Amino acid sequence: MTPGSEGGGDRAASLGFWRSNSLTLVFGAAFFVVLAAQAVAGRAEFNEQLAVAGLQQIGFGAYLASSDFAVDVTENWQSEFLQFFLYVYGTVYLLQRGSPESKPPDRVGTESERDQRMGPHARSDSPRWAGTGDWRQHLYARSLGLVMGGFFLLSWFAQSVAGVAAYNAVRLRQLQAPIDWGAYLVSADFWSRSLQNWQSELLAVAAMAVLSVYLRQRGSPESKPVGSAHTSTGVEG
Repeated sequence: MTPGSEGGGDRAASLGFWRSNSLTLVFGAAFFVVLAAQAVAGRAEFNEQLAVAGLQQIGFGAYLASSDFAVDVTENWQSEFLQFFLYVYGTVYLLQRGSPESKPPDRVGTESERDQRMGPHARSDSPRWAGTGDWRQHLYARSLGLVMGGFFLLSWFAQSVAGVAAYNAVRLRQLQAPIDWGAYLVSADFWSRSLQNWQSELLAVAAMAVLSVYLRQRGSPESKPVGSAHTSTGVEG
């Protein structure tokens, strides 16, 4: 936590709803804008493929309900949730000296209940399950990673379902027999779609961890203070 941020909730409340939630609202709005733009571009590309095959083109609504659009969207979602799932769990034990994306070396691991404000160390403003001392506390203490992992599995499953439908549509246009879901799971198409996204996400995490050791972004919690030493670890701006 950034030094001096204990009263951040009170200050944020005084800013009003829009300002205090602007990070989520801006990125959420940008998501829908980009998704809509992807749909427009994707439909145009899909209709070009249909035209080449001598088939009738489809409308915008039909494309939104198509497996082609669904697989393109879900294959990106699953890689993003995989990135955060691995990052949340990986940063519990893995370190990068000098990076604000890493914990200091003396805090590696799950840390003590005192450090985590759990059980008898929970405060009056702590989440209710943090101080229960039973299964609810254990579940809540891992809830972020579990939810990210769950979203990854769900979106990966959705990718496989939409992917086999889109793959079979292409095979039928080429007068080839369709394949079942199990066969698609071991196909080159499924793994190519998955791996091409995974490698980019892993590269982005590694690059952020290393570059934040030496480079700065003034005012960002993802960066160290501009004047911090390169060896300072776990310090946020």
